[in-house]
Amino acid sequence: MKTSVATFLSLPMNLRGWIGVPPVQHLRTPRLDETGETRCPARFMVPMRARGEWRLRRRFVRDALCCQQTAMNILLPLFLSALFGLSLWADDAAPAKDASVLPAGHSSHGEAFNEGPRQKAYLMEGMPKIDFPVTTQLLEAQQFFNQGIGQLHGFWHFEAERSFRQVAALDTNCAMAYWGMAMANVNNEKRAKEFVQKAVALKDKASHRERMWIESLSSFYPSEPSKEATNSTASSNRPANRGNQSRHREYVRAIENIVDRHPDDIEAKTFLLFKVWDNNGKDLRISSHLAVDALSREVLAKDPLHPIHHARIHLWNDEKDSRAINSAARCGQGSPGIAHMWHMPGHTFSKLHRYADAAWQQEASARVDHAHMIRDRVLPDQIHNYAHNNQWLVEDLEYIGRVRDAIDLAKNLIELPRHPKFNTFARTNSSGVYEKTGGSSSFGRSRLFETLIRYELWDELIALCHTVYLEPTEILEEQIKRLRSLGLAHFSKGDVENGERQIPELEALLKKQREARHAGIDEAEAKARKEKLSEDKVAKAMTDALQTHSTRMKPIETALTELRGHGELAKGSNGLARGYFDDVKDLPKERLAILHWRMGDKEKAERLAREAVEAGTNQVQLLANYTDILWRADKKREAQEAFEKLRAISGYLEIGMPVFQRLKPIAAALNWPEDWRLSSSIAEDAGDRPSLDSLGPFRWHPSPAPNWSLPDSEGKQIALKQYHGRPVIVIFYLGFGCPHCIEQLNAFAPMANDFRDAGISLVAVSTDTVEGLSQTLAKSKDGAGFPFPLVSDHELTAFKAYRAFDDFENMPLHGTFLIDGEGLVRWQDISYEPFKETIFLLGESKRLLNQAIKVQLAGPRNNQPAREELSQNRSGL
Repeated sequence: MKTSVATFLSLPMNLRGWIGVPPVQHLRTPRLDETGETRCPARFMVPMRARGEWRLRRRFVRDALCCQQTAMNILLPLFLSALFGLSLWADDAAPAKDASVLPAGHSSHGEAFNEGPRQKAYLMEGMPKIDFPVTTQLLEAQQFFNQGIGQLHGFWHFEAERSFRQVAALDTNCAMAYWGMAMANVNNEKRAKEFVQKAVALKDKASHRERMWIESLSSFYPSEPSKEATNSTASSNRPANRGNQSRHREYVRAIENIVDRHPDDIEAKTFLLFKVWDNNGKDLRISSHLAVDALSREVLAKDPLHPIHHARIHLWNDEKDSRAINSAARCGQGSPGIAHMWHMPGHTFSKLHRYADAAWQQEASARVDHAHMIRDRVLPDQIHNYAHNNQWLVEDLEYIGRVRDAIDLAKNLIELPRHPKFNTFARTNSSGVYEKTGGSSSFGRSRLFETLIRYELWDELIALCHTVYLEPTEILEEQIKRLRSLGLAHFSKGDVENGERQIPELEALLKKQREARHAGIDEAEAKARKEKLSEDKVAKAMTDALQTHSTRMKPIETALTELRGHGELAKGSNGLARGYFDDVKDLPKERLAILHWRMGDKEKAERLAREAVEAGTNQVQLLANYTDILWRADKKREAQEAFEKLRAISGYLEIGMPVFQRLKPIAAALNWPEDWRLSSSIAEDAGDRPSLDSLGPFRWHPSPAPNWSLPDSEGKQIALKQYHGRPVIVIFYLGFGCPHCIEQLNAFAPMANDFRDAGISLVAVSTDTVEGLSQTLAKSKDGAGFPFPLVSDHELTAFKAYRAFDDFENMPLHGTFLIDGEGLVRWQDISYEPFKETIFLLGESKRLLNQAIKVQLAGPRNNQPAREELSQNRSGL
């Protein structure tokens, strides 16, 4: 066999990488060039003790590569053979397996580093002003550390971890960088422990103050669970978190010690306030919120826009929200680049029934998220709190009557890309039961049904039930909701025939569940007896199975009861209808009020409408319904009073909605204009608000795919632009030496025709050289290659452009991307593991490609007044 440079370059990435980047235990500070980019990235993460050996290896290889071809043909194979124990003289030679070699894409620092951000951080605009000095000689490292602290205060944990990783990349001896990574994993104790251990290993290089922070967290995350915690877990007589009380209490005391030793440390006071509030949910109740709030007053006296406003909102939420109004007016303004800091004031305003203010805050949050996602190529549900914020925004838009915006946003939530990890409509657990993930898709569908029903948009509801938005589904809960809503819509339109058509379908679902209940009880009994359990335990197992299936049956029975009530009401059988509706416990009072009016019970109708208004203060639809019923009950004065309350908050409502159109004759009788709405103004205590357009676009849209042109195994150039006008799935894989990548390619190969039938092409981008591609082709299951092109990105240019690259460890990552015919990335997965769920991706690709995309340009990033200017215009608490 003739051996050349190509032989070396065609080696698996994990072997080639061994020469360029040895295994890493500690990082070395890199040198920066004039652009701020890291020079010599291959030296980026070399352990101190390994540098000498590494340099010798690099020099040997470099010298060998500089020799003439003859020398190369002799020396390089000998070198590689000695170095790796490989036989390179036979065509079918394979690298020896080494258990110490990590799978391609996995971090050499440990399991904790596989997850979380793998791309470098940058100094973002709109971050809060933070001064948290740590031991480092590098200004840039300190800047990233301050940024990470600000992001922690805003619960932006993913980006906080990225900032702290950047600190470690710049200054590997900075123990607090790992402390920060642990703090960013408050919801992942396993990862947090690994990061804390790294901080502890470096704490001798830190100041006394920093050691206090590290030791406090090290005590909070002990390597072994405490005896108290273990006992509490084993005991069924008290809550599981009871055993952790002392742990959380001691952590508060540890932060108190830092505050005591460093009374000017306002960040310590902020973390203390957050922790005291957090402990409130762990059976460590706050006895005086006002006393705790004194911490925030000390902080805000120094910095009126400090992100401790976020902590204050949490502190007073559900306790006395009015005391957090001043923080609600400053929280986002002080941290305009963090979406959650705009969202949290929405909690305060919602609790105070100021829904227009709440909607503004949540829209601001959504726009900041959209700008970030579009800019940094992130899918929506990868953002913490994104789905929660937007579904809450839909609800507040309903409350103030912005119906079309609510519908548009709910539909957009359904349209967003889905991913098995964080946003599927629903998935099954080990028992085959569907579990909601709480992602955008399930939230969007629920809010869409709710808005359409609340505003009596029956034609639109019926139409959408035959589209991807409210389509039939195998998910029991959703199918029940759909059939019930369809029946309600048809009955409400007077279409009794189509209304009653939903009843047999619900009955069929009920029958199926009854059969499943019998089977489940029998199965539970058989299993219990096989395990030779006592009779009482056998009976309990059967009872549990009965309860499980009965719980699933209850929503079907409720839906049937409501629709049968509508059927009887349509026939004029008011008595029978009333009996049915009395048995339905989940009907909103405003709808029940309308039903009782139709059944002739005017007094009950008025009472129910009034109770709905009292329970839903300042909700325009409820006030409109109450006004209508009072007027029809000939209570003109009360109706006028209710109408005046409605007008006072009517600035955003859409007057063309049916419930508002019913008020048209009332307005005429009162000599009010046909458009009786009054303009709204922003309350003085709502804060100085930037233009919403300056924060970002109202909707998320996909980002453009970077162009590439790469050679295939025959040297022919294949470019992304060749796929213009037709969608393509681009698979980034880590060479023929990555067995998981070969599994991925072999998973896509038999699906190639299915993708082709859907009009979708496939192409795989490899880290291999052109020569190395042939070795991937040889690893197809049938040995005949793959039914899609393989191209070489040996220089990793495309990998980096698509962010399928770990900037911290200078290594490529697995990536899978759906790019539409216009060159927009509609779906993506970047991970230390390749994406293999081909059936899911085919279905999701079809769903996404059937949707038109309206691209909206984001406004200027964080185009708010400068933070210093805001500080000058405001005082503290």
